[in-house]
Amino acid sequence: MKKIDFITLGCSKNLVDSEYLMSQLESAGFQVEHDADVLTGDIAVVNTCGFIADAQEESINTILELAQRKSEGRLERLYVMGCLSARFMKELGQEIPEVDRYFGKFDWPGLMEELGHAYNRKDKNHRHLTTPSHYAYIKISEGCNRHCAYCAIPIMTGRHKSRPVEDILDEIRYLVSKGVSEFQVIAQELTYYGIDIYGERRIAGLVDSMAKIPGVHWIRLHYAYPTQFPYDILPVMASRDNVCSYLDIALQHISDKVLTNMRRHISRQETLDLLARLRNEVPGIHIRTTLMVGFPGEGEQEYEELLDFVKTARFERMGAFAYSEENGTWAAQNLTDDIPDEVKQDRLHRLMALQEDISLDIQEQKVGQTLRVIIDREEDDYYIGRTQWDSPEVDPEVLISKEKPLAIGEFAQVKITQALPFELLGTAD
Repeated sequence: MKKIDFITLGCSKNLVDSEYLMSQLESAGFQVEHDADVLTGDIAVVNTCGFIADAQEESINTILELAQRKSEGRLERLYVMGCLSARFMKELGQEIPEVDRYFGKFDWPGLMEELGHAYNRKDKNHRHLTTPSHYAYIKISEGCNRHCAYCAIPIMTGRHKSRPVEDILDEIRYLVSKGVSEFQVIAQELTYYGIDIYGERRIAGLVDSMAKIPGVHWIRLHYAYPTQFPYDILPVMASRDNVCSYLDIALQHISDKVLTNMRRHISRQETLDLLARLRNEVPGIHIRTTLMVGFPGEGEQEYEELLDFVKTARFERMGAFAYSEENGTWAAQNLTDDIPDEVKQDRLHRLMALQEDISLDIQEQKVGQTLRVIIDREEDDYYIGRTQWDSPEVDPEVLISKEKPLAIGEFAQVKITQALPFELLGTAD
């Protein structure tokens, strides 16, 4: 039995792709391991990320390390797939010829054929879960039609392509049968869901149908787009107990000048109106957003406008990054990246320092409350869990004292006793 080491880089959408493929490979008789601390496989498959320069560098360095391993006789075959491979296949083949073959992001049948087996479409929704057994990511679409000025993702993934509703629901039923109770709904742009196959946005109906499936305890929504937001999702969030009061929606900026340069097709006032409606129609909602600093045209005035916006909006969860020019994007072809890196990094540091203070204040308001928490794992001194407002890997965790035994994957009522900017501490009732 050949052993395959899978290495996944980048976002949770890539992780789902790896899980589908690993299930196919296991069914074909391979032994598969994911992101092993020590690689021992005969074959290695790298699922790459090509989003920004840092991610591209990490992917290339990983490929080079494995190519060196192969040249030393410690690896029989090396394959590369994913976003970076799709975007720079020819260049990578010339620069790193030690790789046996490069595949596009969605050429899963090609990889299976290379390994001597047919791709089994009958079992296409089966997954080798790499997450804890109680939660999984559900990808409802691929690609994006938005073409924001800075983003290379449409170059790699193509136009938006929704999965049929029944296909998604069948996968959820399958995962529930395997013990999964929490679902992170993901897409490059989930609010566009349905337009390409149904002629209208269907995210609200899809989530409502998901929520009706027995055994689905939590549904959390990621990667919404603010322009033409489908407000019919909000009554579903407000009325369904198992749809978390949480929305991941990247806003990127608030300055009209910068938003126009970014080709986001939304204004400052429209953004403010959207946030007000989210908070009004889903009381207690926690909003996660992503912001960008240093985009061409962001002067000190626009940056200060962004800081003031964050102070006022008081996002419960927020990430930020500095602009990185990407070849092939509209911004790279039409705008000058004229803001020095040290200025970008200073702006990023100041923005995140502001957010840390806001986060601590919001976290402290939870002290004394008893919250429903799902238990993810056990460590030496604590059980580690999350509330409905916390997505795995990116959001705060709850550290629960071990006065009472708790079961991994189960829910517990936890009284919050202390708050840190990005953690809560508590005791189980």
